[in-house]
Amino acid sequence: MADNGKVFGMRFGKVWPLLVRKAERKGRTADEVFAVAEWLTGYSRQAIEALAEGDATYGDFFRNAPRMNPARTQVTGRICGVRVEEIGDPLMRDVRVLDKMVDELAHGKALEKVLRS
Repeated sequence: MADNGKVFGMRFGKVWPLLVRKAERKGRTADEVFAVAEWLTGYSRQAIEALAEGDATYGDFFRNAPRMNPARTQVTGRICGVRVEEIGDPLMRDVRVLDKMVDELAHGKALEKVLRS
């Protein structure tokens, strides 16, 4: 995917509010989006907020994650017309896993199911 560098270089502080807004437009909460990101990356809510206010890139958010959840491989399906499980670049796959999980949340899936619990 030719746009990987562009995606990884975007400021996390610009992407995060879009993810939250996507869920909120469908009646979900920012707390639920934080729960998804915490589950996926191991960051605390405070760390995510600090990264969103700082200069971190979207790529840095994933590269420097305290603990990527090994269960993220259970997240499958299409996002942006591409099957998540078929994305070859591990970093881009993680980016799309977060997109997919927020998308599932926005489409009314229970948080427990989104978190694969």
